[in-house]
Amino acid sequence: MSRIGRRPIPIPPGVQVIVEPGNRVTVKGPLGSLSQTFSPRVTVQVRDGAIVVERASNENKDRALHGLTRALLQNMVTGVTQGYQRALEITGVGYRAELRGNTLVLQVGMASRPEVTPPPGVKLAVEGGNRIIVSGLDKQAVGQLAAQIRALRPADPYKGKGIRYAGEVIVLKPGKKAAKK
Repeated sequence: MSRIGRRPIPIPPGVQVIVEPGNRVTVKGPLGSLSQTFSPRVTVQVRDGAIVVERASNENKDRALHGLTRALLQNMVTGVTQGYQRALEITGVGYRAELRGNTLVLQVGMASRPEVTPPPGVKLAVEGGNRIIVSGLDKQAVGQLAAQIRALRPADPYKGKGIRYAGEVIVLKPGKKAAKK
């Protein structure tokens, strides 16, 4: 059996899990609710205050879906109880971000100012003009939006200017002068 898939997911107090026909699972918690449909090759059940995922056979596809389904359900439970957030940092002279209503406007050395509107369920915040916080219930949606913002101006490997994840280390390359020596 899958080591990840066979572990039950404890349901914290204040969280309600509803398993509907067709393997549609809805998780409701203090921060909101998430729902997702899973493959019919795995079964999801609520037993003894925990979510249990079981697979139909021992085929490779079923084994992969077993662990994946359990991990996605764990992310849903964590999302409705604690939520997810991803921080981005902007580095560079004149580079900054501002929030206009619900839209993030970036000044990152381009002729036009890119604007990013978050999908429903994802919130943006700006701290100090150079730190962006992406937060929400859905781990995938938060990570996807953070990656899209970072892709607008990834950190330059020569000067380090651009948008990077908080804590990301950019290894700077030497310029032409260092290469000639």
